[in-house]
Amino acid sequence: MTGGASGIGLAVARTLAARGARVAILDRVEADLADDFVCVVADVTDDASVRSAVESAVAQFGGLDVLVNNAGAGAVGTVADATDEEWHRVLDVNVVGPARVSRAALPALRESEHAAIVNTCSIASTAGLPARAVYSASKGALLALTMAMAADHLHEGIRVTAVTPGTADTPWVQRLLAQADDPAAERAALEARQPHGRLVSADEVAHAVAHLASPLSASTTGTHLAVDGGMDRLRLRPRETPSS
Repeated sequence: MTGGASGIGLAVARTLAARGARVAILDRVEADLADDFVCVVADVTDDASVRSAVESAVAQFGGLDVLVNNAGAGAVGTVADATDEEWHRVLDVNVVGPARVSRAALPALRESEHAAIVNTCSIASTAGLPARAVYSASKGALLALTMAMAADHLHEGIRVTAVTPGTADTPWVQRLLAQADDPAAERAALEARQPHGRLVSADEVAHAVAHLASPLSASTTGTHLAVDGGMDRLRLRPRETPSS
């Protein structure tokens, strides 16, 4: 899996390992997790790096059953704020990156009897969020890519799905909060916009990924699983405050 050194990626790696999987983590930095996983340094924006990392993981495991495309880049702002450089950077990581890794993994996945690809998308791919223009566009493209790949590779026995988390309590979100003028107020606002009133946990996303990746989900493909506390589909009335 890509982007597995921290946050949602690390939670997914631990969840899959707890269920008996042997997990290889591909990340830009050397992950201090070698006792638990096979760790390979790879940059999803570099094709040679990706191919080498996938080949190494497949060689060590003797095959590949599941690919989790989780590496991602964030961006804050409107289209008026974003530079061309930011567009290219985020789309390269969030859209072309999963395509590169999937392309490198396909030969091994074709040999598996239970092949699955799970892409980490976002609530931003299905709902309009303020000041997330570049990020939303990239995650929307990744969701569309998920559907296209599912159609292309179904006949090869490869299922392709996506998970679409709401705002999750991850190191990336913590960094965003730290940059806010009032971090506590910003966190409260993020929690309030999710119908269940809190941030999504990385473990909750990880369990959804494990479900989609499992051979028990053999008839699940070309779809996405929302882990967002109802943010995408529910329209609740404001909570009434108790009368004194």
